[in-house]
Amino acid sequence: MLRYFLKRLLGMIPTVIFVTIAVFFFIHMLPGDPARLAAGPEADQETVEMIRHELGLDRSIPEQFFSFVGNALQGDFGNSIRTQRPVITEIGERFGPTLLLTLAAMGWSVVFGLAAGAISAVFRNRWPDRVCMTVAVSGISFPAFALGILLMEVFAVELGWLPSVGAATWKHYILPSITLGAAVAAVMARFTRASFVEVLSNDYIRTARAKGVSGAGIVMKHALRNALIPVVTMMGLQFGFLLGGSIVVEKVFNWPGMGRLLVDAVEMRDYPVIQASVLLFSMEFIFINLVVDVLYGWINPSIRYK
Repeated sequence: MLRYFLKRLLGMIPTVIFVTIAVFFFIHMLPGDPARLAAGPEADQETVEMIRHELGLDRSIPEQFFSFVGNALQGDFGNSIRTQRPVITEIGERFGPTLLLTLAAMGWSVVFGLAAGAISAVFRNRWPDRVCMTVAVSGISFPAFALGILLMEVFAVELGWLPSVGAATWKHYILPSITLGAAVAAVMARFTRASFVEVLSNDYIRTARAKGVSGAGIVMKHALRNALIPVVTMMGLQFGFLLGGSIVVEKVFNWPGMGRLLVDAVEMRDYPVIQASVLLFSMEFIFINLVVDVLYGWINPSIRYK
C-alpha cells in the first residue's frame, strides 16, 4: 500500500506545477488595478505608483511569478492588500468554518444519498424508488442560492426556529449545510442507485438469493462493497465541489469562511489572497483525488497492482 501511495503522490507533482502556473497567470488577467483600489479613489498618481512598487506590481510578470513560488514554498503568501495582514493568517481564520460546514453538509448528504440510493435499487420501479428519485431530482434542480433564501424565509423569518446568519452555535450549521449538501445528496442517491442496480444483477447476487440470504444480508455483505467503488469516486469529487461551492452559500448566509474571503478579495483585486485561496481550493481537489485513489486500493486490493 505504501508503494502504491507514493506512486500516486509522485504522479500528482506535474498537476501541482500546472495548477500553480495557471492560478498565477489567471489572477493577473483580472481587470482592475489593485494599487488604485488600495490607494483609494482620491489618491494621486504618485501615491498609486508608490503602492504599486510596495506591492511589487511594477516588476515583470516572470519576476512576480518566481517571487510568488519562492515565497509560497516557504509558506509565505504575502500580506493582504485589503487588510495588510498576512494571507496565511486570513486563510487560517476562515478555513475552519468552511471545513466544518463542508463536513456537516457532506456527512448528512452521504448518509441520505447512500440510504436513498440503496432503497431505490432494492425496490426498483416501486413506490419507494419513485419517492426517493423524485426527491433527488428536486434537489438537483433547485439552485443553492434559491434554496438557501427559501429555508431562511421559512425557518428563520416565519417560524423563528433557526438563526439565519453567523456561525456561533451548532444551530447555525443546519440551514447552510442543508443548502450546501442538497445537490450532493441528490447526485449521490441517483449514482448509488445506478451502481447498486448493476451490482444486484450479477450472478453471485442471484446465487446468494438462491441460498436463502435475506435482502438486508445481500445488500450489506455482498452488494455494498462492490457498489461502493464507483460511489467513492463521486464522493471525493463532490467533497471538492462542496468546498468550492460553499462560496455561494457563505454569501447567502453571511458565513465567515473561505467563500466570503474569496469574494471580498476579488472585489478588491487582492492578488495575494486570491492566489492563495484559489491555489488552496485546487490543492484540495488534488489531495481528495489522492485519498480516493488510496481508498480504491483499500476497497479492492487488486487495484494496487494494476
